[in-house]
Amino acid sequence: MDRTWRLDVISDAICPWCWIGKHRMERAIALLEPEGFRFEVHWRPYQLNPDMPPEGVARAAYRAAKFGSLERSRQLDAQVAAAGREVGLQFRHDLMARTPNTIAAHRLIRWGGNAVVEPLFHAYFHAGRDIGDAETLAAIAGEAGLDPAAAASMLAGTEGEAEVRAEEAEFRRVGIDGVPSFALEGHVLFSGAMPEDRMADAFRRAAGILARAA
Repeated sequence: MDRTWRLDVISDAICPWCWIGKHRMERAIALLEPEGFRFEVHWRPYQLNPDMPPEGVARAAYRAAKFGSLERSRQLDAQVAAAGREVGLQFRHDLMARTPNTIAAHRLIRWGGNAVVEPLFHAYFHAGRDIGDAETLAAIAGEAGLDPAAAASMLAGTEGEAEVRAEEAEFRRVGIDGVPSFALEGHVLFSGAMPEDRMADAFRRAAGILARAA
């Protein structure tokens, strides 16, 4: 099937399964390349914590409140770390001091595109950087090969904020309540960071259905 398909990934920059799902998705795409599939990937905004204060909160206290105890939070972190190792990712939960508000990170992705997605995940989950902080985000943009001064200027204003909030509101309106979620040509297929062979099969089947319908 020699054509390019639009693949939207609805994601949050502080969702560990979104980072794992990204790498599983990339493996799924590689599995489909010999069959003539090509994908144009777009990252779309979703906030797991839409009511998070702009400055974020201390992660330990937030996680203990969310999951009932710090011990339970650590158990979940261990599960995430194990899944991450399967795709070559190293989570450093010991370095993660804050749970940030992610509006600014989503604005940066809207501005900088795919180039900043992996650096954002790596900065938060591996280096423990505060990706709710505008100065940190501008630095990440520079590390991704973009103009850090231009990124800082964009973040200092409100560019993209209304659009990010509108997109997220629409995803919630249509019933998306978990990330990562994947949509092919605008059709939501599934949520979750499923293994790459199952993900590839889901993309293949959906593409076949859409091609026949066209």
